[in-house]
Amino acid sequence: MNSSKSKKLKVETSHLNMKYEGNPILSDISINLGEKELVSILGPSGCGKSTLFNIISGLLAPESGDVLIDGVSHMGKSGRVSYMHQKDLLLPWKTILDNVCIPLVLKGEDKTESHEKALGYFELFGLDGFETKYPHQLSGGMRQRAALLRTYLFSDDIILLDEPFGGLDAITKRNMQAWLLEVLEALNASVFFITHDIEEAILLSDRIYVLSERPARVSMEIPVDMERPRSPEIVTSAKFNEIRKQILELLR
Repeated sequence: MNSSKSKKLKVETSHLNMKYEGNPILSDISINLGEKELVSILGPSGCGKSTLFNIISGLLAPESGDVLIDGVSHMGKSGRVSYMHQKDLLLPWKTILDNVCIPLVLKGEDKTESHEKALGYFELFGLDGFETKYPHQLSGGMRQRAALLRTYLFSDDIILLDEPFGGLDAITKRNMQAWLLEVLEALNASVFFITHDIEEAILLSDRIYVLSERPARVSMEIPVDMERPRSPEIVTSAKFNEIRKQILELLR
């Protein structure tokens, strides 16, 4: 993944402002996501990060501002981007294969066609052999892999991930971060990633937007100038810790 300076912009928000019951939530938020980038949104709990995603996905309309996708306004229009929440939301009565095919079926593809398309990704997503299993038979990490594949099949070029690993234990979370780095190298996806975890943001991201307390403003945009592919060992590097210190100072 590369800097948005050299890639075309997939998503741009322009001067977004949002209130809820008269209380300001977002204040003049302008951020962007380049092609094949992973950009993290990092900020205090409750500052409005999920509200921002709801606006980008078209589920909410802001007080003012605009959302451009591939240079075209998509304000208030849902269905263009994929959006995955922290909870996997897999349907317990459906197999993993049928769960991940839901977006394809909703788009009008028949069951056979959707199964064939989804099965082409099962090995890449580490789900090979789990096609006929049910969600309760999978670990938390495996369920998140299935949820991410379902999200990817909805819209494979723009994906919003809202703390997808936030509910996992520390070891599983580390493994999932390493796995995601590998998977994204093989996909033509641009990703906005919400997290509270500073190390996670630095490890995964090309750039990080640090938001302030509510009403959220962009405190700083931080480029993560570290080569890809990245390994988990990069967290001990001097550059990694320099960025970490910069973010900690912003969040004090």
